Amino acid sequence: MTVAQRQALPIRIDPDILGGTPVFAGTRVPVRTVFDYLADGCSMEEVLENFPSVRREDAVAVLEAGGESLVEQALHP
Repeated sequence: MTVAQRQALPIRIDPDILGGTPVFAGTRVPVRTVFDYLADGCSMEEVLENFPSVRREDAVAVLEAGGESLVEQALHP
């Protein structure tokens, strides 16, 4: 993933929002929350119902980027 692609992700880090925890842009929802909910067996629909300020396309973009990052790390440790 290029620097430009990372910068285009809907993630914001601001020390004034949750102490700098990465959140979805325009929300106070930590990015980690989506991963945690999905890992616990929740569907994307459940995640979006529980966090209506998170847009589906933003959640999908972050999940896809996470997957790409894992593959990249596996190929180039």
